[in-house]
Amino acid sequence: MIRNILFIFVLMLSITQLTGCGYNTMQAQDETIKAQWSEVLNQYQRRADLVPNLVNTVKGYAAHERDILIQVTQARAHVGQIAATPELVNDPAAFAKFQSAQGELSSALSRLLVVAENYPQLKADTAFRDLQAQLEGTENRITVARNRYIQAVKDYNTTVRQFPSNLTAMLFGYKTKANFTVENEKAIATPPTVDFGAPAPAK
Repeated sequence: MIRNILFIFVLMLSITQLTGCGYNTMQAQDETIKAQWSEVLNQYQRRADLVPNLVNTVKGYAAHERDILIQVTQARAHVGQIAATPELVNDPAAFAKFQSAQGELSSALSRLLVVAENYPQLKADTAFRDLQAQLEGTENRITVARNRYIQAVKDYNTTVRQFPSNLTAMLFGYKTKANFTVENEKAIATPPTVDFGAPAPAK
């Protein structure tokens, strides 16, 4: 009887210590990351589903814009080749590959919409306008979903790296997760040169 009571006491003490060292926090944050990641994938898939109809509509008015139509189709195929599983967020190299593929599709779609500006009849087409509006709305939702994912990963990574929860992370093998980055990070980090038109100082 005493042995059982002692066991329960030790068990409760261990649970209390785990709670105080960030274990439960990491579990909750990991679940949040999974949920936010699912939403990111959902919005990216929504965009990918719009591509075939968009390409076919543009092709109807601008069939000779073959290069850009091929680029969009290939970029979408490249995205589809990457298995975006929940485990992908634990593999920085795979995550970077995923982000690169999505960036490639974003660039191709942007070029396609620029090309469409040269075709007034295409711009006036109801189906194209509807697809364009859906694409713009989806891009906005992608931005929101990515931002929420970025914040969720930031919170989790902070917990994993801070003391004393970092000890719990090491004990259970929890590591920081990959996050979205800005592709032109160096360009953004460089302050712009502003010319206010002031005359050069006299020598």
